[in-house]
Amino acid sequence: MQSFQELNISAPLLQAIQGLGYVTPSPIQAQALPILLGGSTDFLGLAATGTGKTAAFAIPLIERLDPSIRAVQAIVLCPTRELALQVSKQIDILGKIKGVSALPIYGGAGYGDQLKGLKRGPAVVVGTPGRIVDHLERGSLKLDQVELVVLDEADEMISMGFKEDLELILGQIPPGMCNTWLFSATMSPGVRRVADEYLRSPKQVQVNRTEVLPATLEQIYYITQESNKPEVLCKLMEAADQFYGIIFCQTKSLVVDLTQYLRGRNYAVDCLHGDMDQSARERVMQSFRDKKVKVLVCTDVASRGLDVQGITHVLNYSIPREMDSYIHRIGRTARSGQSGFAVSLVTPSQRGLIHRVEKMTQRKMKEGKIPTRKEVGMRKVGNLLETFKNQENFARAVDLLDPNWKRELAGRSVDEVAGRFLCLLFPEIFAAERAPEKTDENPKTFSVIRKGAEPQSGGRPSYPPRRDRERRGGGDFRSGKPGKGRRHG
Repeated sequence: MQSFQELNISAPLLQAIQGLGYVTPSPIQAQALPILLGGSTDFLGLAATGTGKTAAFAIPLIERLDPSIRAVQAIVLCPTRELALQVSKQIDILGKIKGVSALPIYGGAGYGDQLKGLKRGPAVVVGTPGRIVDHLERGSLKLDQVELVVLDEADEMISMGFKEDLELILGQIPPGMCNTWLFSATMSPGVRRVADEYLRSPKQVQVNRTEVLPATLEQIYYITQESNKPEVLCKLMEAADQFYGIIFCQTKSLVVDLTQYLRGRNYAVDCLHGDMDQSARERVMQSFRDKKVKVLVCTDVASRGLDVQGITHVLNYSIPREMDSYIHRIGRTARSGQSGFAVSLVTPSQRGLIHRVEKMTQRKMKEGKIPTRKEVGMRKVGNLLETFKNQENFARAVDLLDPNWKRELAGRSVDEVAGRFLCLLFPEIFAAERAPEKTDENPKTFSVIRKGAEPQSGGRPSYPPRRDRERRGGGDFRSGKPGKGRRHG
């Protein structure tokens, strides 16, 4: 399929699709749209994040609805508030000409606007399972006229503990009344159980595993001790030509402490974790999208559903043992045909996880060499050369040099003057080497202890069984020692 014109799409919706700049359907769209536009059916679609799944269900959903009916006709369930907002926005854009709009419903926001929106009878409700259940229990949301249910990122909803909520929501819909479309990046046992129980003879589409990871995505891992990860992390970011990325951590406490550490190194960094309210999360995400923040540190729970264009790097502070989480993490980069890097910091005891990643993704991971401080410095200084050569207003700067400056410069060589200014520009590179930190091989060496350790096993955190509950965790992000009293993000 070469274009959307080949599909049975109405003229108004086709106009909206063209207005978004969509020309050629992505693989999941090319396979799913003919089925979903062709008639009433349950559906199971398997494809990685960032492959165009939202448009694959939003286009046929909009075609199916009657905007003159003042009642909820379709409900889209998402694992996170960020994804719910993104899906709602895309439905609004695609459905504007046809008069179809979506109401986002999610936890962490007040009930007032949501209750007013539901009273207006929106055609589509897009929400997180926990808040949808709350409105069902309040009686403010009715599903008696729902014709279509979409489970977006179903594997994530189940892994985050929403299976009970999903079953409660699906159980509220009269049997045989509507179709269910399930989209997932992976077919976990939990997804299979939901599909078997709630989908009736579904038509199935699966993007080939070789297409799950884009050809433009490069996977690299670096072997290092747990205590050296903060310094290695900084070297890798400084060595990149343009780092605009996400750093994934296992715990909320590590997210907070690693963010503070990077701020101390003068990075434009912020974080996302489960204790932040919705306004704070939206403020952070807007700064990240505007590139005022170039580095976002977050947990798996807080970051699911993030869709930001142009992310160059996804950095795993450690590889999660749950491979589904790894796939979702690295799906944040190399989207829509762009290139990207998935970088993982791995301790010697975690080498076995590399083979598991390679087996699941059917891609070899490249072992990288950690750059030295001198190599990082040479790269950054070299990148500055063209900017140096293109300076046209240097004469104005010279006019600002008073006698004290001229006297100071007179006794110094050109090399020394250049070196001093480079030290001013890149203090983090030319600062005195820090004392080596304590490692397993050198236990007597002094180590600065900080809170928020990454679990040495690289294990995946336990997700909450229901909505907003979190379990305890924490520790020391340099030494790997466990802590107490902190909560997962």
